[in-house]
Amino acid sequence: MNTNISPRQLLGQLNWRYAVKQFDSARKISPEVWTTLEDALVLTPSSGGLQPWAFIVVDDPAIREKLVSASYGQTKVKEASHLVVFAAKQNFSAADVDAHIKRTAEVQGQTVEALAPFRDMLVGGIVNAMDRPALKAWAGRQVAIALGNLLTSAALLGIDACPMEGFVPAQYDSILGLESKGLSAVAICTLGFRSEKDTFAALPKVRFRKEQVIFHI
Repeated sequence: MNTNISPRQLLGQLNWRYAVKQFDSARKISPEVWTTLEDALVLTPSSGGLQPWAFIVVDDPAIREKLVSASYGQTKVKEASHLVVFAAKQNFSAADVDAHIKRTAEVQGQTVEALAPFRDMLVGGIVNAMDRPALKAWAGRQVAIALGNLLTSAALLGIDACPMEGFVPAQYDSILGLESKGLSAVAICTLGFRSEKDTFAALPKVRFRKEQVIFHI
């Protein structure tokens, strides 16, 4: 059953959310809510449904401590309840398309053979249509969709978050062993609950006026 929230509720939560500067390290996201956020990540849309990503939830406190220095000393990497590293596939290929086609056949009750035209379209329009740097950039853009989805989902559940690009991807890749998996960190997100000491939480949200950024043609 589809249950809608009201426009007022949506805008209320989006106005409530902000990029948290300081987390309350004593407060943790409940297992039930965290599982929901993971499920929301899995439901993120992507180009062709190809999902050229992985989401690494860093639970180990010792590893998170190591990641602080790779995050320019930003301690919220270890103080937030949860840390998610958004990684993109670095060598996306026809094999990845085939894996998606196999999964599609399994979920939708079709045959791989029946999906051959769809498979050929994805290989021709994405894998063969771009060189390696373009494919990496494409995968990175897909990851950005997932990050936005997590931020909105968290806000709707009353969970604070902070998207971050202030880190050294190569160091994250090394610490987390991503290179051997054909992955590279693109963005990170800390989630939890804002600290009462975070004075930035009370500041008005700054955005350009609607008429400056939205145009009807």
